[in-house]
Amino acid sequence: MGLVSGLLLLPLAPLRGTLWVADHLLQEAERQTGDPRAVQARLAALNRALEEGAIDEEAFEEEEERLLARLDSPVRYAGRPHRGGVS
Repeated sequence: MGLVSGLLLLPLAPLRGTLWVADHLLQEAERQTGDPRAVQARLAALNRALEEGAIDEEAFEEEEERLLARLDSPVRYAGRPHRGGVS
């Protein structure tokens, strides 16, 4: 990249940095939502919320169904098929 093009793109540096951070946050969120350990931890927290009366049975069942479906899904980690083992 030449000096002139570098100077012309300089005002975009904060935007490019923000986009980089947003992209990495999205990748981490996708990784965590597909991680069975994260889903199991959320199920445990959901059970505690029900036991403590923080949520009702209907809300518990809806969220539990969604989380269990995520565990059963053959597609994990940003849309790539799960092939067993660590992806």
